[in-house]
Amino acid sequence: MRSYEKCIQTILLIFAAVAVLTVLAITFFIFREGLPIILEKGLMEFVGNVEWAPLSGSFGILGMIAGSIQVTIGAIALGVPVGLACAVYLAEIAGPKASRIIRPGIELLAGIPSVVYGFFGLSVVVPFLRTYFPGNGFSILAGSIILAIMILPTVVSISESSIRSVPVDYKSGSLALGASHWQTITKVIVPAARSGIVTSVILGMGRAVGETMAVIMVTGNVTRISRSVFDPARTLTGNIAIEMGYAAGQHREALFATGIVLFLFIMLLNLAAMYFSRKVGDIK
Repeated sequence: MRSYEKCIQTILLIFAAVAVLTVLAITFFIFREGLPIILEKGLMEFVGNVEWAPLSGSFGILGMIAGSIQVTIGAIALGVPVGLACAVYLAEIAGPKASRIIRPGIELLAGIPSVVYGFFGLSVVVPFLRTYFPGNGFSILAGSIILAIMILPTVVSISESSIRSVPVDYKSGSLALGASHWQTITKVIVPAARSGIVTSVILGMGRAVGETMAVIMVTGNVTRISRSVFDPARTLTGNIAIEMGYAAGQHREALFATGIVLFLFIMLLNLAAMYFSRKVGDIK
C-alpha cells in the first residue's frame, strides 16, 4: 500500500512539473524571439514611441499599451459594479428559486466563445453607439461594454464565494446590535470580503487585458492614442493577432516583444491576485 501511494505521489509530481516546465518553456520562447529587438531599439523607444510603422522600421507600442489600459479600465468601471451587485444579491438576498435561474445564466456567460461576443458587439453595440453617440461606433466604449459582459462570470463567482466565506458570527452580531440587513451587508459583510472582491477585480482585469477576438471586432484597431471613449483604439493582443499572420523579420520580433509586455502585465496581475487571495475575510 505504501509503495502504491508513493507511485501515485510520483505521478502527480510529474504532472505538476510538466505544468511548471510548460510555463517556463513558453516564457523562454517568447523572450528568445522578442528580446533581441527590444535590446536593439531600446526599451524606452519600444514602449514609449507611438508610431507603429513596420515597413519603415518603427516599432512603437505606446498606442497599443494605452488602448489596452483604456479598454480594461472601461470594462472594470462598467462590469465590476454590476458583478458585485449580482454577487451580493446571490449570496445574501436571492432565494433558492432565483439562484437556480441566475447562477446558471452567469456561468453560461463564461462558456460563450469570444467571437460570439464580437458578433454581438458588431450587430448590437456598435450600431447603437453609431446612432446615439459621436463616431462610427467602433471605439473604446464598444470594447469596454463587451469586455464588461465577459468579465462578469469571474467577478460574480469569486465575489460571491468571498461574501459567503465571511463568518456568520459577523452577520449575527451586526443584526443583534440593531443594524438592518442592508446595513449589515454594506458595513460588515462586503468590507469583510473586500480582499476576495479585489481578487475578483484583478482577475477580471487579467481577462480583459488578454482578450483578443471580441476586442478586434469592435474597437476599430487604430494604432494611435485615443483621446475619447468614442475613438477607435488597438490593444496589445489585437496588434499581435492582426499582424502575426504576415509578419517577418524585425516585424515578427516586434510582435513577440509585444507579447513580452503583455506577459509581464498578466504576470503582475496574477501576482496581485495571489497576494489578495490569501487575505480573504480579513478585517482591518
